[in-house]
Amino acid sequence: MIIKTKELTLKTQGFCDIHDLTPAAEEFLRLSAVKEGQFLVHVPGSTAAVTTIEYEPGVLKDLCRALAQIAPEDIPYEHDKAWGDGNGFSHVRAALMKPSLCIPVAEGRLILGTWQQIVLLDFDNRPRRRRVIFQVLGR
Repeated sequence: MIIKTKELTLKTQGFCDIHDLTPAAEEFLRLSAVKEGQFLVHVPGSTAAVTTIEYEPGVLKDLCRALAQIAPEDIPYEHDKAWGDGNGFSHVRAALMKPSLCIPVAEGRLILGTWQQIVLLDFDNRPRRRRVIFQVLGR
C-alpha cells in the first residue's frame, strides 16, 4: 500500500475565484506511481471548497451566479454580527460545496469524465493564500 501527500499553495482573489487543479493533480498522481486506488483533494479552511466541473468560462460564471442566488453577499448573516468580517456568505457557500473530494484511480489515471476538471473555489471576501492537500492511497 502506498500513501503519498502533497501540499500546494495558491494565491486567490476570493469572491468565487476558481482555479483548475487538474494538471497538478495528474502530475502528482503520475509521480506517486499509484496505479489503483483513491485520490483525495482537500482545502483546509471554512471559506473555500473543491468540486468538479467543466472548466469553461460560461459554466464557471453560471456556478458562481447560482451560488450567489443561494447565499447572497448582501443579506444579514449571524456570522457577520458575531465577527464583523463580512464574509458570512463565503462560509455558507463553502459549506454547501464541501472542502474535500475523492476521485477513483485506475490504471494510473484519475477517473474523470471527458469535460470534468477538479477545481478550487475561493469564496472569501478578500485575497488569500490557500493550501490545497493532495493525498493518493493505493498500489
